Amino acid sequence: MKKTFTAIAVLALMFVAEVSNAQQDPQFTMNMFNRLYANPGYAGSNNGICANALHRQQWVGFDGRPITTVVNVDATVKALHGGLGLSILSDKLGAQYSGGVKLSYAFRWALGPGTLGIGVEGGILFNTLDGSQLDPIQENDPNIVNGKSSGVAPDLGFGVYYHTDKLYAGISANHLIGPTLKFEEGSTLSEYTVARHYYAMAGYTWDINPTWALNPSVFLKTDGASTQFDINLRALWKNMVWAGVSYRIDDAVAVMAGFQYKEFRLGYSYDITTSGLNNYSSGSHEIMLGYCYKLKSPVANQRYRNVRFL
Repeated sequence: MKKTFTAIAVLALMFVAEVSNAQQDPQFTMNMFNRLYANPGYAGSNNGICANALHRQQWVGFDGRPITTVVNVDATVKALHGGLGLSILSDKLGAQYSGGVKLSYAFRWALGPGTLGIGVEGGILFNTLDGSQLDPIQENDPNIVNGKSSGVAPDLGFGVYYHTDKLYAGISANHLIGPTLKFEEGSTLSEYTVARHYYAMAGYTWDINPTWALNPSVFLKTDGASTQFDINLRALWKNMVWAGVSYRIDDAVAVMAGFQYKEFRLGYSYDITTSGLNNYSSGSHEIMLGYCYKLKSPVANQRYRNVRFL
């Protein structure tokens, strides 16, 4: 039964028709630590060299459940008046394996109390279906490939990201050219079109006192057909230990906690499914690991007045 569910899900996403549209980009609960993947305008915003990885096991209890890993690295590059970024995504869903690699650049300049970044990104997407892992209801189904079939396509994105010491906000669009992945299986050619995705994010840090702070944030993602909207709230103690909750509309409630010390940070979240899948799944697990080395800001030229020369 589990294998049948996986087969139906994958076929619905990819190979039911000759031309099909993609499912949404993989989701993460700790999306506040995945801003570079969603928005290239984020690159270089930390005035340092930073790396962040998220690993998610979704819908534990299902055979063939989504298993997703994303790695983001970005750095401030003064010579380029902005920052560079690299994102690598791996997403496994049953017999389907997809992902991508993209490079981003953001031009940054001071605006009011903060900094504005306008970013672009380019890279490749790939997708592979291993028909040997499927267990269809109908034997010898012509819509199912017998072996492995793969496709590769170019990808482009754009984003704007603004932040201060306490606030951040950004909008972006990924898969702008509507990449089409073409699969060949014998004499059959199938096409898999990746839908454009639009993102919006915002967050604020409210210092209650010198010890405690609250960090509310929101994250929206849509491909025009379906929308994911997350509302998050974290409490931070001495900017070192944090815990919080997240609500994803019509999908899940999550609890999360983490720890950060100097350049390192570690986080964990657990999703409690609120949709009809909660009868079959024991939730979703997510782990975050990060490192950020801050670059030293150049010392501004200082001028002195000698009282002997007025």
